[in-house]
Amino acid sequence: MIAAQLLAYYFTELKDDQVKKIDKYLYSMRFSDETLLDITQQFRRELTKGLGRDTNATAALKMLPTFVRSIPDGSEKGDFIALDLGGSNFRILRVKVSHEKKQTVQMESQIYETPEDIIHGSGTRLFDHVAECLGDFMEKQKIKDKKLPVGFTFSFPCRQSKLDEGILVTWTKRFKANGVEGMDVVQLLNKAIKKRGDYDADIMAVVNDTVGTMMTCGFDDQRCEVGIIIGTGTNACYMEEMHNIDLVEGDEGRMCVNTEWGAFGDDGRLEDIRTEFDREIDRGSINPGQQLFEKMVSGMYLGELVRLILVKMARDGMIFEGRITPELLTKGRFETKHISAIEKSKEGLSKTREILCKLGLEPTTEDCIAVQHVCTVVSFRSANLVAATLAGILLRLKENKGVTRLRTTVGIDGSLYKMHPQYARRLHKAVRRLVPDIDVRFLLSESGSGKGAAMVTAVAYRLAEHSREIAETLSEFRLTIEQLLEVKKRMREEMQNGLSKTTQDSATVKMLPTFVKSTPDGTENGDFLALDLGGTNFRVLLVKIRSGKKRTVEMHNKIYAIPLEVMQGTGEELFDHIVQCISDFLDYMGMKNTRLPLGFTFSFPCRQTSLDAGILVTWTKGFKATDCEGENIVGLLREAIKRREEFDLDVVAIVNDTVGTMMTCAYEESTCEIGLIAGTGSNACYMEEMRNIEMIEGDVGQMCINMEWGAFGDNGCLDDIRTEYDRIVDDFSLNPGKQRYEKMCSGMYLGEIVRNILIDMTKRGFLFRGQISETLKTRGIFETKFLSQIESDRLALLQVRSILQHLGLDSTCDDSIIVKEVCGAVSRRAAELCGAGMAAVVDKIRENRRLDHLNIAVGVDGTLYKLHPHFSKIMHQTVKDLAPQCNVKFLLSEDGSGKGAALISAVGCRMRQELNNK
Repeated sequence: MIAAQLLAYYFTELKDDQVKKIDKYLYSMRFSDETLLDITQQFRRELTKGLGRDTNATAALKMLPTFVRSIPDGSEKGDFIALDLGGSNFRILRVKVSHEKKQTVQMESQIYETPEDIIHGSGTRLFDHVAECLGDFMEKQKIKDKKLPVGFTFSFPCRQSKLDEGILVTWTKRFKANGVEGMDVVQLLNKAIKKRGDYDADIMAVVNDTVGTMMTCGFDDQRCEVGIIIGTGTNACYMEEMHNIDLVEGDEGRMCVNTEWGAFGDDGRLEDIRTEFDREIDRGSINPGQQLFEKMVSGMYLGELVRLILVKMARDGMIFEGRITPELLTKGRFETKHISAIEKSKEGLSKTREILCKLGLEPTTEDCIAVQHVCTVVSFRSANLVAATLAGILLRLKENKGVTRLRTTVGIDGSLYKMHPQYARRLHKAVRRLVPDIDVRFLLSESGSGKGAAMVTAVAYRLAEHSREIAETLSEFRLTIEQLLEVKKRMREEMQNGLSKTTQDSATVKMLPTFVKSTPDGTENGDFLALDLGGTNFRVLLVKIRSGKKRTVEMHNKIYAIPLEVMQGTGEELFDHIVQCISDFLDYMGMKNTRLPLGFTFSFPCRQTSLDAGILVTWTKGFKATDCEGENIVGLLREAIKRREEFDLDVVAIVNDTVGTMMTCAYEESTCEIGLIAGTGSNACYMEEMRNIEMIEGDVGQMCINMEWGAFGDNGCLDDIRTEYDRIVDDFSLNPGKQRYEKMCSGMYLGEIVRNILIDMTKRGFLFRGQISETLKTRGIFETKFLSQIESDRLALLQVRSILQHLGLDSTCDDSIIVKEVCGAVSRRAAELCGAGMAAVVDKIRENRRLDHLNIAVGVDGTLYKLHPHFSKIMHQTVKDLAPQCNVKFLLSEDGSGKGAALISAVGCRMRQELNNK
């Protein structure tokens, strides 16, 4: 017993001693975490360099775009063929993806040999051989009559400008078929298939084995966004944000980038960590100075590294008593598979002895321990270096996503990772140490790059199919110039119907006279009160207008709430509350004893009989006060002032917000004769010739017409451009069949149109993995402000995803792209329809004045116009296209409903004065 313990103690001491000696000898191959983190940072800088258009040419990492834009989302289905060419064996697979209860994959494959004379012959012979094997496989599968989608795993460096193209940069792995470098391998294969003429194939994707690995694992785990190969060679790919990839047009979404990381360090970046053994390996390789990182970490070189170290140690008398055999001096005799055998925990030492004996050596136990530790140092260094570069990719993903903690999956393949007993564990441990705030799952690729090629094809097939159907759905929102001209023409007809006495009753566009007969001329002067009632809040304003050389408008205001019980009580209670608020404001301003002129912005449908008389047609926006509809609103206000007996006011004008907007801008710009609201609602007004307004006596001068154009189309004249989504929104609105034009182009409804499209697309499996969330079912949840945010050019897709997540929609990157596209289609149509309406107005004014060319300004207000990133630009362009003889300037209104009401009162007072002076 004691003897056994002594022996074990001796052995442990011996082992520790040898390990210390080797560690000292190979200290330059052992890295601290500080060194590894420095390598990570250097690698990250190289990633950025490789992605930049101006820096890519000199970058060691080529960062090749693969045009794979999406990982599997679980909805793929179909029958696919995969070709896998990357070595002396060539594999063909048939991959069936089905959806019965859950997604399943069936695979049948066959391996074909690629003879040496074909590998080193002509490119034509090589691709004829591939086409012949594919024909044989299809014959055996009895699918020669079908045109199945094909994915091609071609594991050689290629440049791509689309998914179904691969221009071979250079042959590697002993392949030397001439006439292929610089050519598109898909074209060469298609040519060979066509030449045979006995079957057809649709090659949809060409990918390399790293991308294939990521896609294979992505099928099982949708978090997988990195693929790594650690085998004979090494490489990595990952999903990069499109806006970071300068080499490819477009900013939307993500694309898989093939890093070709084996070349990391080719620019001298790794010189300080390369050893004399690495330099010797490189000198003896077929590509000196290239793939330096790969030569430090991959299976092709690790065995040779160990052999060179053993030779030097023997020469230095550290092992084998200084003996060196011819076998030990023979390049390639110590293989990477030997390292895997030697490092096995139980039989490692006996395997070491066996391998060394085959090299003609007679090793002692000390020698075996030393050799085992050399293998450990070399393979450990490889795992650490791969961990450092992988950490660089993971940190980039974390930064791209803007998260504090990243959860992701890395798909991994390769003989070194799979066969070495300790490699995977060491790699995982090192990665977790270097990036502690990233949760990484490592997923072993089961069926390799062949299934991956089929998955890329399945995803491409799904995206192409979805893309086509989505484009078809959204094409209904893309109006042609002819359709817009037709909308303009119909708007003109409806305007005419509203102006004519005989058709006014049945007209949908009511063209209401406002009795505002002039825009400001700059001589307006005085203090005016303005009231603004249009919702649950009520504003009282004092507006001081000063004329002269330096015209100024000074405003003071106070906001008052209108309680629900007042909104829905009696008319008397409502107007008593309004007068109570005015009284409080006059006290606040110290102006109780002054009889001020007052303008009342009353944003409810009214039929005016004079500037200071407006009959309420109907309450909207939740108001239900009794005894008001059919009554003169100004009369109700005057009676309430009289009842209070505290102050007196001169009510000069009742106006709506559209007219107020025009007046506000006309005060600054004399050519402004049109007002437009493009916000929650939509409306327009303009200065019409009195001779055309048949409802009003008199032919001289002009009057502002409140068009109430939101009702355009209520007679069915827009039915040919309304979509099923417009009909759904209309059917479920508070006023079905009314305000149809407004429902197609105003802020209150755009979000709801988008929500209905998203529900339909989700049902059809294009979005959110076909899962309709409760949130998406909620009417009104998708507010128009979200359209403005989502369509912002400055907003990355990541932020789009966070908006959707805030709405309870768990979206992928692809979902975000589609949602953005839907929002764009809906808001573009809204802006174009609004532009078509405005084109009708400006052209009418031009024709009224019998001008060849009209210069005019439009005062605009409304959140949609102000806040949406593209609405105004698209609307301006539409007006320009549809009314080319009009030069239209758009001015943003500042407080049309307050300042505008005061200006209308000022103009009303001025005109009253002028009339009295006559």
